[in-house]
Amino acid sequence: MYRLIIESLDQEGRGVARLDGKAIFVDGALPGEVVDATPYRKLPSYELATLSQLIKPSAMRVTPRCKYFGLCGGCSLQHLDARAQVAAKQRVLEDTLWHIGKVKPEEILPAIYGVPWGYRRRARLTARYVAKKGGVLVGFREKRGSYVADMTSCEVLPPHISALLVPMREVLSRLSIRERMPQVEVALGDALDVLVLRNLEPLNEQDEALLRAFAEQYAVQLYIQPRGPDSAYPFHSGNGSDLYYTLPEFDLKIRFSPTEFTQVNHDINRVLVRRALSLLAPQPGERIADLFCGIGNFTLAIARSGASVLGIEGSTALLRGAEQNAVDNGLAGSVKFIAIDLFKIDRAALAGLGHFDRLLIDPPRDGAAEVVKALDVDAPARIVYVSCNPATLARDASILVQTKNYCMRAAGVINMFPHTSHVESIAVFDRQ
Repeated sequence: MYRLIIESLDQEGRGVARLDGKAIFVDGALPGEVVDATPYRKLPSYELATLSQLIKPSAMRVTPRCKYFGLCGGCSLQHLDARAQVAAKQRVLEDTLWHIGKVKPEEILPAIYGVPWGYRRRARLTARYVAKKGGVLVGFREKRGSYVADMTSCEVLPPHISALLVPMREVLSRLSIRERMPQVEVALGDALDVLVLRNLEPLNEQDEALLRAFAEQYAVQLYIQPRGPDSAYPFHSGNGSDLYYTLPEFDLKIRFSPTEFTQVNHDINRVLVRRALSLLAPQPGERIADLFCGIGNFTLAIARSGASVLGIEGSTALLRGAEQNAVDNGLAGSVKFIAIDLFKIDRAALAGLGHFDRLLIDPPRDGAAEVVKALDVDAPARIVYVSCNPATLARDASILVQTKNYCMRAAGVINMFPHTSHVESIAVFDRQ
């Protein structure tokens, strides 16, 4: 056991201390605390440890709201005050930009944050039959394990969805394929709640009757997914409404399918789109590209400015949704969508798309290294980069600043996932 002074938080939400020059990562410890910690994994350059005793607590330590915190692996920071979580994520962003990319933003943007509870509009829950527990468990995986947390509520899901965890356990336990239905995906729109059931074997008639009764009782739409995400199909129609979210500031209604990527936190997404458009500052008549555009979350908002927008995405299924959303919102004449694998794009391919005045990039966790490497002398005057991984943002920022003649004007965090260590951010680069 070690007596440690915690210096900071790492990207997993663990407290970081140093002992004889070696980093010790302590689950459940917060910056400024003095703790006794017990190591459970020792490696040459660092160790992992659990908090055994809290000697001196942080003033920012709070009582976790969820009774499963510490068991469930869904949240890692409920013991830290919500405002302090945002500040800690800002420090993670700045430290990562400097240590990996050797870049510093000229300005730190105000953090984007909102209501910290009941915010998750998307979730992928594991379902597993456990005879010793009396049936099927539905929830997030346990911390540091593959078991499903035995949970009957979740504080980060909307209350009405949290209340469905027990009924879901009950109905799945009664199915003939209860051991062959490993996942329930939650997708919530502004007017419709969808549950996607991943089934490894076909349902029988009794199963179908049980699920229809469940859907009608709880006013949800059920999808069945026998194979990959594209195989999901409606099983029960629910209230007949569409699955969509709105961006009222831009008069947009964005439809999506339940297995397509959309932001988890709809309220924060609205603020994020507003911030991105403010930083991008599109002007009528300009030509702008939205890379990794998905179903048009940013593309259509940019088009409302009067600019001409090209949305680029690797998934043809997402592009079909984006094109339909453009039509539905009266923007088909202002936007065009094309399919390109942006992880393999090169200088010639990017140049072949023509000149862009401004560029918005919103990549997955792997970042956009090939895109920024492909920028040439005719590169856009401004780039707004929305990131879900500080490490790849730092890597790409280094390329832009060190080799492409950009400066990093500003950067800030987006607390899309309160109570988790997940750090989303937004940065703006100007060509010098």
